[in-house]
Amino acid sequence: MKENDLLTRTFTFGVNCLKFLRSLPNDPESKLIRFQLGKSATSIGANYEESQAGSSKADFKNKVKIALREARESNFWLRILEKLEGYDSEEFKALLNESAELKNILAAIVNNTKL
Repeated sequence: MKENDLLTRTFTFGVNCLKFLRSLPNDPESKLIRFQLGKSATSIGANYEESQAGSSKADFKNKVKIALREARESNFWLRILEKLEGYDSEEFKALLNESAELKNILAAIVNNTKL
């Protein structure tokens, strides 16, 4: 995969999460998850985008680590939703799967970036 592909994937994941969050009910739990997942899902792409202009390898790696933390958090909130609401739509399954894949890809980048 080219790095440009990952920029597109992280951006698309953030947008798709925001679109999905519009469908959640307005109960207190969903409001909390909407806020937390909205922040973490969009932060993945923002931090990965920022990593592309890193001033050094250490700066690049640090930004990717932040994106990885946000991907892990997004995956967490999606798993919470899965248990609370039992979402099983194709749209939801795709988000859950993509969050896991992004986690793995970003972890590999962090692990393979030598300083």
